[in-house]
Amino acid sequence: MYSGAAAAAGPPRRDFISVTLGPEEAVGVGGYNNSKAWRRRSCWRKWKQLSRLQRSVILFLFAFLAVCGVISYTSMEEAWKSITNKSLDEQRTEQEIPGLKLANPAVLPAPQKADAIHGDYPELSLQKPPKPPHVRRGPSNLQIKAPRRDMRLKTRHDTIRAVEELVEADKVEKTEKSIISWRGAVIEPDQSTEPPSSKIKEPEKPSSVEAEDRKEPVPINERQLAVIEAFRHAWKGYKDFAWGHDELKPLSKSYSEWFGLGLTLIDALDTMWILGLKEEFEEARKWVANDLVFDKNVDVNLFESTIRILGGLLSTYHLSGDSLFLEKAKDIGNRLMPAFKTPSKIPYSDVNIGRGTAHPPRWTSDSTVAEVTSIQLEFRELSRLTGDEKFQKAVDEVMKHVHTLSGKNDGLVPMFINTNSGQFTHLGVYTLGARADSYYEYLLKQWIQGGKKENELLEDYTRAIEGVKKHLLQRSEPKRLTFVGELAHGHFSAKMDHLVCFLPGTLALGAHNGLAADHMKLAEALIETCYQMYAQVETGLSPEIVHFNLHAQKGHKDVEIKPADRHNLLRPETVESLFYMYRFTGDKKYQDWGWEILQNFNRYTRVPTGGYTSINNVQNPSNPEPRDKMESFFLGETLKYMFLLFSDDIDLINLDKYVFNTEAHPLPIWVPA
Repeated sequence: MYSGAAAAAGPPRRDFISVTLGPEEAVGVGGYNNSKAWRRRSCWRKWKQLSRLQRSVILFLFAFLAVCGVISYTSMEEAWKSITNKSLDEQRTEQEIPGLKLANPAVLPAPQKADAIHGDYPELSLQKPPKPPHVRRGPSNLQIKAPRRDMRLKTRHDTIRAVEELVEADKVEKTEKSIISWRGAVIEPDQSTEPPSSKIKEPEKPSSVEAEDRKEPVPINERQLAVIEAFRHAWKGYKDFAWGHDELKPLSKSYSEWFGLGLTLIDALDTMWILGLKEEFEEARKWVANDLVFDKNVDVNLFESTIRILGGLLSTYHLSGDSLFLEKAKDIGNRLMPAFKTPSKIPYSDVNIGRGTAHPPRWTSDSTVAEVTSIQLEFRELSRLTGDEKFQKAVDEVMKHVHTLSGKNDGLVPMFINTNSGQFTHLGVYTLGARADSYYEYLLKQWIQGGKKENELLEDYTRAIEGVKKHLLQRSEPKRLTFVGELAHGHFSAKMDHLVCFLPGTLALGAHNGLAADHMKLAEALIETCYQMYAQVETGLSPEIVHFNLHAQKGHKDVEIKPADRHNLLRPETVESLFYMYRFTGDKKYQDWGWEILQNFNRYTRVPTGGYTSINNVQNPSNPEPRDKMESFFLGETLKYMFLLFSDDIDLINLDKYVFNTEAHPLPIWVPA
């Protein structure tokens, strides 16, 4: 339409008017014609009727849609190729490694090199290490099948190269336990999960943890680099002076043998994987493949062999996906089974893995409660992976039997059990220290491992914690520290083993899994006490045993140390609990406490030529009296928990996916199929 003003402004614009004719005139006598040619002429007339602006807008929209279509096609093509390649890789894996459907998925990517820091620790305190690149540490995706080794190693190619570039830029130079060992000897009890079926027709697959969306890489921080440097220093001593033997004697530059099975090396396998020490891991793997032989005439302790060797091999298999470690685990597992051939089904303490015979200690027919109830996590997992029910059945019978025994005190158990009668002995003595501690730990951890379905385990655990509160908790003077003592025939003793410092972490783990909130409150109080067992000592290192003052005395601290108890064995329990507390609370003070402990280990136990040593006197900074022995758990547990404590990556061994055995070897939590 035109307004009058517009008409007066200039010559009128010529418009066209469409006139519809009758059918005969428009399309002929034949009537209505719907031919393509006619429709094209009609569309063209309508297009010409549009203004230039309208036509430009329509053309732009068509061009925009075309560009979007090209981009979408490209993205979908890449995604489809990725899915296709992944499927082909899985098929190749099955062809190359038959039976790998039993293999546990690789949890962590192949380890990366971590040469970023070397040299003696004093250099660390004077000069901060350079900031590391953003390196992804910790589990990414779990696969149902273990990947081929070349594919695993390729997984972290880019991050490995980043660390190597950092190393090149900085040009950093690469620079004794008796037969009864209670680090040892104090191992947490387990209980079997639900009773195994009478037949296991097919091996059960490892628990598959849901693959998570990839997250931003968490950088390795300076404290973690210090742990890596400490591990390398310890490993250097072991490699130079004790390679393939059980334990390093760093001062005499020699070694000691317990079982002759390379305990330190096996204990440290998963630590190297978690720390990203690729070269060290590969050379250790070669030793396992070529030199680790279990067919030898030697007596081994059932408990220690289970938590260190069987647990270490299973954990390394889960992290790396390398079936070599599962095969070795099956071998040692079968060789330990004669221990269960007793009248009561309570296992003997010692097994000859070459002859297939077992026996109790030379001086008694008793086994310790912690030893027979702290092997369940490992044997249960072995049954799940192999499909052979005998392993789980054996340890299930032990837990069911202990569950029904009399002689408990509000859930607290004695320290000894007879292998013939199956009854508790030395009644009336209750402790959370050596010979009983890990019974309580494994009650909770088996419940978690089995998917929180085994109510008997949970009931026994919660009843025992109530027993601890009722009978064993006291406060010291002058700082009112909460501690766990011992009860002997109704008499309370203010004695607390360093081993008891596993308890704060276990309580925190239970609270994280839905148990009473007051468990976390107690954990917070007890970890403060465990820290004070270090802080109130002259070297800043805890003794093996402390006694707490129950009454205020002028000039006296809360902690008293007897001469026979003032040694330090490089134990992990306090650092272990610090890890749990930091992971669940995020309170940085726990990291700071752990950092103090690491510095004091470096200050008083580090041997210049390689390795760390236990010491005899934590009260003498000028002469701590080194014992010339580096326990295998220093690499297997203490430094591993240190590294995890200093990490802010919750997926670096996610505690909703893994449960640690009492030797700090992570095993997967079972997920319903």
